[in-house]
Amino acid sequence: MTDLPVFTSEVAKAVLTDVLTALNTPENTKKLAEAKENSGNEMLKMMQFVFPIVVQIQMDVIKNYGFSEGREGTVQFVQLLRALEREDPEIAQLHSQVRSYFLPPVTISSSTEASL
Repeated sequence: MTDLPVFTSEVAKAVLTDVLTALNTPENTKKLAEAKENSGNEMLKMMQFVFPIVVQIQMDVIKNYGFSEGREGTVQFVQLLRALEREDPEIAQLHSQVRSYFLPPVTISSSTEASL
């Protein structure tokens, strides 16, 4: 296991900002738009086509911050992020922006809850 980089709230915000910037490059915007189009609004297809693109972009960014490449680095990053999210609403908000690329917005209507 590799040594983890120092991961403060400031580093987390910088990483998430860089991930969002990378997601919004013209090349990645095009890739994501095509994957979303192929997925329709089906969650399973979103996870199959869109999620891997977002994860790859995120992996490319986090390696610049000392995380190992591949699954291990991504898991470490997300675990550290989740711990910081609980204490810092700005981190939670940035992470939710990243997740919005592969998770369709969830709307809960009161009529649905009443019928449960």
